[in-house]
Amino acid sequence: MKVLVANRGEIAIRIMRACREMGLESVAVYSECDRCASHVTYADEAYAIGASEPKESYLSVDKILEVAESADVWAVHPGYGFLSENGEFAASVRAAGRVFVGPSADAIALMGGKVAAREKAVAAGVPVVPGTGAPVDPAISHDEMIALASTIGYPLLVKAVAGGGGKGMRLVSEPSAITTAITTARSEAGSAFGDDAVYLERQLQFPRHIEIQILADEYGTVVPFVERECSIQRRYQKLVEESPASGMSLQRRTAMADAAVSIAKAVDYTNAGTVEFLVDESGDFYFLEMNTRLQVEHGVTEAVTGVDLVRWQLRIAQGEKLDSTLGHTLKPTGHAIECRVYAEDPDASFLPSPGRIRGLQLPSGPGIREDSCAVVGGEVPVFYDPLISKVVAWGADRTHAIARMRRAMDEFRVQGIKTTIPFFQWLIRSRAFAEGAIDTTFVDATLAERDGRAFTDPSSEAEEVAVIGMAAHAFLESVGGETTEPFETSSPWRRVARAAALRT
Repeated sequence: MKVLVANRGEIAIRIMRACREMGLESVAVYSECDRCASHVTYADEAYAIGASEPKESYLSVDKILEVAESADVWAVHPGYGFLSENGEFAASVRAAGRVFVGPSADAIALMGGKVAAREKAVAAGVPVVPGTGAPVDPAISHDEMIALASTIGYPLLVKAVAGGGGKGMRLVSEPSAITTAITTARSEAGSAFGDDAVYLERQLQFPRHIEIQILADEYGTVVPFVERECSIQRRYQKLVEESPASGMSLQRRTAMADAAVSIAKAVDYTNAGTVEFLVDESGDFYFLEMNTRLQVEHGVTEAVTGVDLVRWQLRIAQGEKLDSTLGHTLKPTGHAIECRVYAEDPDASFLPSPGRIRGLQLPSGPGIREDSCAVVGGEVPVFYDPLISKVVAWGADRTHAIARMRRAMDEFRVQGIKTTIPFFQWLIRSRAFAEGAIDTTFVDATLAERDGRAFTDPSSEAEEVAVIGMAAHAFLESVGGETTEPFETSSPWRRVARAAALRT
């Protein structure tokens, strides 16, 4: 049987690896700029689906369904992002006679729309953060908008009804900024998700962002997993996740898990999903949203439970019942931390840094898992999310996991583009992080304390480039090559890439 992975990058490779272990063939789709990408070369089959712009390729339902038909696939796995939380896509896949690896279209529609999800949470007896009970009317006047916002109170958030990842969100601290914030959030949400609807929600002061992973089969069984701490964020985008959360009592963990199960059962949820909560300073928790897909940070949960979530997604899609032995999932083994490495320049306000990877040394060793799509000679395109790697460090306890992550970030080397590695090297060594005093304001507060000091040491960076360059020249001389540019020799990767380019 074949599984079409309707995605790209590291998550596409992660899903394809699970397929390979289960004896399933993987089918990749790719855009013009991804024709030589890692997920294309890893797959058993690969098909071009259009131009580099997402709407012409990875967001094109028709083109993906055409490949599903021509390749005669059994199932379609959406990964995360792109079409993963698009109920119409899920319905179209099933209408075409294929299996959608995920929840029903109805569940996606209910929980993917944050306003409807809040209503379901309230009906299930789960508290929510105060906010509007419906999307903001696009025709509302400025005065009406100010009046509406005043019923919620400041500070407040303007939030996209659809999607996630921090897109379509704006913090508003005073009435004069509300109209501009809504206009900007609408534009960003429409571009990212094809839906410009927004709603308003109170901004809690110094909250923690904690989530519960769940798996649910087609027979009514819902299994919750130990929580993930996701409070290390910048612009509402998660940067570091860990499990278990520091200071989490078994009583509170169980209460949050029960709430997550109640919400999942209220919408007849199946497959993998995540229920997200905000926890205030007194320890009370509030439903935030439900992600109706596999999470970016699923590897953290896998590290402390030993459960392969992607494999279980495929098994549930095949009609299997959840294993009763998964009941231990609220009792983690050890501690895991994940850092999301982006092609961004932390010394330039985290601006994207697309380009070609000229040199690469990936972290490894005891307790380290590295999921990436990065290869020497590979391109980081401007069209997509700049995530290039996820590094998970597991240890017997949090201190052990931090020590391993420090080592991993020190081992990690990328040349040719800027990355957030120097930021993580600093963050993981900070006293505040070691103490576990974390909330969603942590990154902004600690960055302010740095007062603009650079993360990257120019002298060490120049020395590193020189060492790599000398090593490359030494290698080329040993094989008789001639070049003045490191990594420009004909490697197996380049030969495969050029052959692929000729085929297309």
